Amino acid sequence: MSTSKIPGLMRSSLRITAHSPSKRPLPLPARFVTSTSQSVSRTNKAEMAEVVDQVRPSDLFNHQSSSSSSTQFINPQATINIIDPIAHHPDPLLVTPVPELRETTNTKKQEKIGRPIYLDMQATTPLDPRVLDAMMPYMTNQYGNPHSKTHAYGWETEKAVETARSHVANLIGASTKDIIFTSGATETNNMSIKGVSRFYKERRRHIITTQTEHKCVLDSCRVLQDEGFDVTYLPVKRNGLIDLQQLEASIRPDTVLVSIMAVNNEIGIIQPMKEIGAIIRRHKGVFFHTDAAQAIGKIPIDVEEMQIDLLSMSSHKIYGPKGIGAAYVRRRPRVRLEPIMNGGGQERGLRSGTVPAPLVVGFGEACRLAKLEIQNDHEHVSRLSQRLNDKITQSCTHIVRNGDGVFGYPGCLNLSFEYIEGESLLMALKDVALSSGSACTSASLEPSYVLRALGASDENAHSSLRFGIGRFTTEQEVDYVADKIVDVVTRLRELSPLWEMVQEGIDLKSINWSQH
Repeated sequence: MSTSKIPGLMRSSLRITAHSPSKRPLPLPARFVTSTSQSVSRTNKAEMAEVVDQVRPSDLFNHQSSSSSSTQFINPQATINIIDPIAHHPDPLLVTPVPELRETTNTKKQEKIGRPIYLDMQATTPLDPRVLDAMMPYMTNQYGNPHSKTHAYGWETEKAVETARSHVANLIGASTKDIIFTSGATETNNMSIKGVSRFYKERRRHIITTQTEHKCVLDSCRVLQDEGFDVTYLPVKRNGLIDLQQLEASIRPDTVLVSIMAVNNEIGIIQPMKEIGAIIRRHKGVFFHTDAAQAIGKIPIDVEEMQIDLLSMSSHKIYGPKGIGAAYVRRRPRVRLEPIMNGGGQERGLRSGTVPAPLVVGFGEACRLAKLEIQNDHEHVSRLSQRLNDKITQSCTHIVRNGDGVFGYPGCLNLSFEYIEGESLLMALKDVALSSGSACTSASLEPSYVLRALGASDENAHSSLRFGIGRFTTEQEVDYVADKIVDVVTRLRELSPLWEMVQEGIDLKSINWSQH
């Protein structure tokens, strides 16, 4: 297939420049040739290219330029041409091999270099151009420390930080003073869970969470278990929702914290936050924390209505910059934390360290845009998600949707393709950026613990793909991916002996594989 027909590749950043005939060739320094009139053999040229590759242009030429990054090639006339400044080269001062290799190398690059279609929005989102525009002044001229109170540089960045704080607070219905800036949701989850538990540990040492939480929540709870805390890991139903009666029955007199994710990062299930908050509020002294990294900007969140005490969020999940997030920590009634970072006492003493003004401004703008566009984004994502799901399921059988289409966020579509390995699917989909639900690491091939918690078999957990659709996803991209998925699934199943047995009507569950 021609790359010009692939939607994701049409936005390739590959730049092809023409040789400039106006640039005169410069003589090759004497130390590289024995005679300038002597033709240079292919072997000699390769040897010279190897030497020249280690030499900077300042060693070869007497010229100064702010954009001296150039590509030099040795030609058969033993001269060096200055061709095409390349500003984006990783080390623009390095020179490149002989010209005969140029055409071959560039042709291969054109074939290989291209941007795959991006459908992994749960992992991260692209930076909204409007967010970048808001950040740029604070990355160039307005670079003051927002904690400097004695001059205009500090005052102007402090004002920008506080404006951004108000945008973050408005998105979740919170007071501006309740927002604490952090490096992201992982830090916020650690700070909230460990901080609250350790502060109240003398009286309460029981924590409740679910089996399908993000790993940073589960690992924080395991650390606290090592410190002597009791942790209850609630199971989930087949669709990923928790049992509210089981939640209430699990609360004990010594329970200090309940931590339940608002929207799951792998299957997109939306927990009933308002009902959970009401249950927890009936038990005095128990705090409600939620990891809302996948929820803010995607579904309406109101910390007052949902009676949330602590909330974690991350900028790069809502088209903002990476490296910045926030914690909502309720002040009335007050939630007290033991800080996990100590220093200058910034952010109410809960998160010391200089607040990165450019990132905060970007985060604030992303939150402002999310609040403005949440309805349009939801309609756009819902339509494309339904289109993708329909096109795939109408052409392929034996597909299982993990999670719940009714109680799930439509931008996260998790499908298991039976009788195919998810890793094989990913390898066959080079021009589509997706995540496998099997969540394997280089050291382990264990299936996703989230899908296992739903009751999925190892086989289905290993054969899952997560499709993340977002604000900038197009209908053309969805159609291309759907057609590609159908083509790859059909081809891989034709190679599968298990699929052949199923087509012949054999019940694979009835086979005792240990006897084969």
